[in-house]
Amino acid sequence: MRPTPHKSLAAAACAAAALAAVSLPATPASAEAPRADACTPAQVVANGGFESGTSPWTQSSTSVITSRTGESAHGGTHFAWLNGVGSTHTDTLSQSVTIPSGCSKATLTFWLHIDTTETTSSTAYDKLTAKIGSTTLATYSNLDKNTGYVQKSFDVSGFAGQTVDVAFTGKEDSSLQTSFVLDDVALDTSGGSTPPADSTRTPAAPSYNVSLTSNASGNGWTGHESATFTNASSTALSEVYLRLWDNYHGTCSAMPITVSNVTGGTAGALSVGCTALKIDLPTPLTQGQSATIGFDLGISVPSGADRFGADGAFNNIGNALPVLAIRDAAGWHLDPYTNNGESFYSLAADFKVTLDHPTGLLVPATGTSVDTPGSSGRTVTTATASKVRDFAWAAGPFSKISGTSPAGTAINIYSVSGISSSDAQSMLATAKSAVDTHAARFGAYPYGELDAVIDNNYWFGGMEYPGFVLDLVSTTALTHEIGHQWWYGIVGDDEYNSPWLDEAFADYSTDLAQNKTGTNCWNSVSWASSAEKITNSMAYWDAHSSRYSTVVYGYGKCALHDLRRVLGDSVMATLLKDYATSHWYGVSTTAEFKAAAQAATSTDLTSFWTQHRIDG
Repeated sequence: MRPTPHKSLAAAACAAAALAAVSLPATPASAEAPRADACTPAQVVANGGFESGTSPWTQSSTSVITSRTGESAHGGTHFAWLNGVGSTHTDTLSQSVTIPSGCSKATLTFWLHIDTTETTSSTAYDKLTAKIGSTTLATYSNLDKNTGYVQKSFDVSGFAGQTVDVAFTGKEDSSLQTSFVLDDVALDTSGGSTPPADSTRTPAAPSYNVSLTSNASGNGWTGHESATFTNASSTALSEVYLRLWDNYHGTCSAMPITVSNVTGGTAGALSVGCTALKIDLPTPLTQGQSATIGFDLGISVPSGADRFGADGAFNNIGNALPVLAIRDAAGWHLDPYTNNGESFYSLAADFKVTLDHPTGLLVPATGTSVDTPGSSGRTVTTATASKVRDFAWAAGPFSKISGTSPAGTAINIYSVSGISSSDAQSMLATAKSAVDTHAARFGAYPYGELDAVIDNNYWFGGMEYPGFVLDLVSTTALTHEIGHQWWYGIVGDDEYNSPWLDEAFADYSTDLAQNKTGTNCWNSVSWASSAEKITNSMAYWDAHSSRYSTVVYGYGKCALHDLRRVLGDSVMATLLKDYATSHWYGVSTTAEFKAAAQAATSTDLTSFWTQHRIDG
């Protein structure tokens, strides 16, 4: 993905959406923190029952922590009473806590009572938001009224080693009171940080079979998906997680991606902003055993020229199919969605996707597509793709032109209205050149055809999916997105925790394709802080979004140009081609790339990595 300055604005707008009670991601969207091997079990919230005055709580007014009549405590005599005014009013309550490093389990609990004079059964006029750090745990409202206290519980293990605020914010509208009453707040930590016995990435060898039918405009799809997978780890697999990434674009009460009627397992609660669905397997899978889960699927494409969004009649449907999360030595990867870059970390999989749609809609998609007549006025597009990390498609009345690269790759350019025929032809020529140039350097393109959807309204510039890209009319951007077919697609990586491994490498590949040598580009490097590094995760870049493109893309590719100058052109070329070959359909890590680079030269690269801030 090629970011633009508009990205941070869009992320802020989406983040403002209210969330219904959801659990926390395994890796929080905040600054990274080290973990230790030992954990001292502790309860880290002080004065959680409010019986010892107000310290160390910070409250918006002296009446929040109280024992006054009108409400009662869950235990003792004191409680926190937010709102209950009956007019426009905001109350806040917070405490800074430190969660010990190395604890594999951290659970935040509190008891909540809600009473209200609101009479509606459908509108959330008054709301209480519970947060830890910058992450919303849950939002409650007048619709959640109850006669007594109910305990709420959240897994906050991902914040081990961090100091964060536990915070509650209550907001009332202009009339009819709602009281949010809290008591007995606790955050218990326990357990060591021992990872699973086997660091193997699992569930492995996933295979997805999908059948969907669209509405007349292509912005609504319903049908069924199944996923077959194998436990490759010596640690038994008792559950899996589906990532419903595009629920980020809605709220938990209005989800664009819905999963129902799960078979092959028992669906648990949605978590991570409703982008993660836990499915408990009926029997734990031992190493080498396989299983299949199935579910009904609904997709509702929101308005907006986004990677998941509708630009008028043209629908982009990226990251909409639920895919299996990965468990490795770090545990389950349930990172939050980021609009600033990518959160996507998945293993190479096989997809067969059948899309039943009106004949007037063209449907470019990942993989190789075959169209057959459907019912009256409809077409069935069947797309098959092998060893891809995701599946994306579009639907709309596109203009289409096609061609074949000199090396034999079929290229299709799909343009929205307003794209001139000359611009479409230019993008076709760019795609032909880019796919062959990258293939010559890193290995033959394996995905059959390559589809590109061209729309100058994309605020994000461009976006990559296997065999399918979204882009502006831009030679550089399209060459970059096609570069991602190797650096993210063929050679995978954890895009949330190591975004440089795909973005810097794709930008470096773009420079090579355009005969740019990056001479002296490292001379313009100016670090914003000692914490800023090329290898920082999206948790860091979401907190420093204005620096993401500069450092990960710009400084990242400059570092690779510098490495080429240290190794020499031919050695660097061999290094990258061999590295791609050895990680073909696998996963790259920073440590593995550094080791491969060091093995290619007798020069000690330790100071190089330090100078270029490449850690790992």
